[in-house]
Amino acid sequence: MQVHLAKTDITTMAVDAVVNPANSLGIMGGGVAAALSRRGGPTIQREAMSMAPIAVGAAVVTNAGRLPAKRVIHAPTMEQPGTKVGVENVRRATRAALLAAAHHGLEMIALPGMGTGLGGVDPSDAARAIVDELRAHRQPQPSTVYLVDLDDEILFCLEEALKVATA
Repeated sequence: MQVHLAKTDITTMAVDAVVNPANSLGIMGGGVAAALSRRGGPTIQREAMSMAPIAVGAAVVTNAGRLPAKRVIHAPTMEQPGTKVGVENVRRATRAALLAAAHHGLEMIALPGMGTGLGGVDPSDAARAIVDELRAHRQPQPSTVYLVDLDDEILFCLEEALKVATA
């Protein structure tokens, strides 16, 4: 698996799928979810909500509306919108997103700093959990993962976690 860091808006990524750090209800009201919904249109949230509840540790794949990405992987980090979560939820959501990509044959995905926004997880802890799950994933898909965010601290933490993982 190739892993790339990118300081960019996830809603602009022309990939097979973008990952939405969702809530179990499929409501796309804040953070990355709201940005994806604004740019992609209401069809994404409608489809996600039709599949709810989505357990933390599970993921569903929906259409991407008007996004440049082909699909959206909804991987809940929290049950209710706006809930503070622990790093284990980041780990479980990341694993679920990777498994969903593999199951659907999605080669290239964009993954944000899961749990670091509304979830309140420390960016360094979240980055280590995300990178640990990337390293543990043994399926051929996704073959390329873009770790994306607009926040410099989150990107720095992801970069540091990748350095430690490859040292």
